[in-house]
Amino acid sequence: MQLSPSAHVDTFARDHLPPADQWPEFRLGELRYPDRLNCAAELLDATIARHRANRRCLITPTETWTYGDLLRSANQLARVLVEDCGIVPGNRVLLRAPNNPWLVACWHAVLKAGAVAVTTMPLLRESELRVIGEIASVNLSLVDHRLADELAAADIAPHLTWGAGGEDDLIERAAAKPAEFDNVATAADDVALLAFTSGTTGRPKATMHFHRDVLAIADTFSERMLRPTPDDVFAGSPPLGFTFGLGALVVFPMRAGASTLLLEKGTPDVLLPAMLKHEVTVVATAPTAYRAMLADLPPTGLPRLRHAISAGEPLPKTTWEAFHAATGIKLIDGIGATELLHIFISAVGNDIRPGSTGKPVPGYEAAILDEHGNPAPDGELGRLAVKGPTGCRYLSDPRQTTYAQNGWNVTGDTYVRDADGYFWYQARSDDMIISAGFNIAGPEVEQALLKHPDVLECGVVGVPDPERTMSVQAYVVLRPGVTGDEAKVTELREHCKREIAPYKCPRAIEFRDSLPRTNTGKLQRYMLRREAAQQAAPAS
Repeated sequence: MQLSPSAHVDTFARDHLPPADQWPEFRLGELRYPDRLNCAAELLDATIARHRANRRCLITPTETWTYGDLLRSANQLARVLVEDCGIVPGNRVLLRAPNNPWLVACWHAVLKAGAVAVTTMPLLRESELRVIGEIASVNLSLVDHRLADELAAADIAPHLTWGAGGEDDLIERAAAKPAEFDNVATAADDVALLAFTSGTTGRPKATMHFHRDVLAIADTFSERMLRPTPDDVFAGSPPLGFTFGLGALVVFPMRAGASTLLLEKGTPDVLLPAMLKHEVTVVATAPTAYRAMLADLPPTGLPRLRHAISAGEPLPKTTWEAFHAATGIKLIDGIGATELLHIFISAVGNDIRPGSTGKPVPGYEAAILDEHGNPAPDGELGRLAVKGPTGCRYLSDPRQTTYAQNGWNVTGDTYVRDADGYFWYQARSDDMIISAGFNIAGPEVEQALLKHPDVLECGVVGVPDPERTMSVQAYVVLRPGVTGDEAKVTELREHCKREIAPYKCPRAIEFRDSLPRTNTGKLQRYMLRREAAQQAAPAS
């Protein structure tokens, strides 16, 4: 694929794109974007030009930002980046904060300056941040002061903090800058984002997304299925470091001139009352959250809500039916991937078939592949494969050829397509554990456990869990002389929480004398998964 002349002075991102012959097939279809395109300028400056600067944009429990407020802050922050920090187009800037307006402003500022945004999950720990910093070769980090300690310990790049006050505070420095900024005229195919996803080996992969890709997810799933209006109010639980959250809480509403309710804590007990108070019309969260909301729904239900998007994990038919019975709302199931940036199979309204993920989003094509990589007949199990306007580009990672095969993005999910073209989820095809909307690589948890001096070997798998889809189960062999008791379980859990994000830590730990292995010594996780499934199955 021929790329446009880049605006990046620092050519790291383009230099580390996978070879063109390893890319999946990209189909823009009816989408048309100019050669020079800055997605932040489109989402902010151009949206203001179409609507009004005084329209509300970002809502929190304590304040409201208009589009004009966000534009001013983003421009001032961009000036800090360029004038004070020496950021040039193509540099990578890491962002770390809970979901709040200043994180959104920083994201826009980075892109306006022509740099590449690397937005991270707030729960990540020092060792995880260090790996991200190394892979992305981060030049600068912008961080909420409450999350600065882990980043400082990772020591991956100079960083600026905001929220603590003082003359060095990023907000104070931005306030002293003029409110105008000349947006860098990036190429539509310049890299805008590096979004990280966990791989089954435990080492995260950096997915590379262009400026046009950011707009493409709004112009496909959002525009053609959600059909948002400027009067919509979006809300949800996913962090902005998760592309599900970035799309649903920033890209989709801003492309439409709508507003977003940002919650630093998006648990159901916080999200539900906030949705009611702020009259949210579009919400995005995981099935576990919708299940949790059922017990606390008011008698009147959710009268203002018109769309409820479920993604991050499979949506059980029982959850769909219970939520529909309680509210009259038809949950919108969807499957997406960090590699493709957002949702590519879904269904809305009367097209929904409970239990099915849906059909390809307009602009995408999907197929079921057999073991030989050929399209499988309807009704047969196979690997889900997708192509469309977005797709997998890993930053210098040999796993590119595993995900992108013969023009398809092969997601690692096992599906069945029925005769009507609906796709039905069956299972993950690899060692990924999907728990409460989070993707967790079993080997990464194993690596954390193995850092404990008492752990000789271990295996980590997903256990079927009706509330979380799957939960993390660890099988551990301790060194001789160490007792495996409840105190040791607690000790190992606390150890893991210091090494990796808490949501990745085992919910259950079982001690063993040995683990199943092949003749060549490879851990047989499938045997552990089979045993875990048998233990979790209800007695007949």
